[in-house]
Amino acid sequence: MKTYRQGPETNRIKLRSMTADDAGAFFALNSHPDVMRYTGEQPLKSVEEARSAIERYPDFDTYGYGRWACVLKETQAVIGFCGLKYLEDLEAVDLGYRFLPEYWGQGLATEASHASVRFGFETLNLDRIIGLVLPDNTASIRVLEKVGMRLDGEITLDGQQALQYSVRRPS
Repeated sequence: MKTYRQGPETNRIKLRSMTADDAGAFFALNSHPDVMRYTGEQPLKSVEEARSAIERYPDFDTYGYGRWACVLKETQAVIGFCGLKYLEDLEAVDLGYRFLPEYWGQGLATEASHASVRFGFETLNLDRIIGLVLPDNTASIRVLEKVGMRLDGEITLDGQQALQYSVRRPS
């Protein structure tokens, strides 16, 4: 199995796997109340907890791909993450992304998501990619729609109602 620690690049963003050196940025992202509002996850409590989460992240070793750090080319700052994750319980590959609020509204999530979806279809030969989103997260819903996803229905995920979007590989 090939491992893709280096993800695709866009005009503004380089996608690559997180390293322990990214722990500060990962903590800033995953402890910010506005970022965590629609995730259904508990915020991280420390940089050390963030470092541990990065070091324990199994997806690249298990599946060959995962969520990549989004590095803004202009500054080399880690501004979020985006990528694909295999969800065993759904037997599906999920597109996920998070960005620091100061980078919202600039099209960066859409840019990174487009690159991730293309990567999934062209490099991983996936047939379908899903996106899970809480119904109130209208900004994230717009990103999913911009990358070609359409609403499939509702599911219960970790005790919460979520919307499931999906896109199929172009024929």
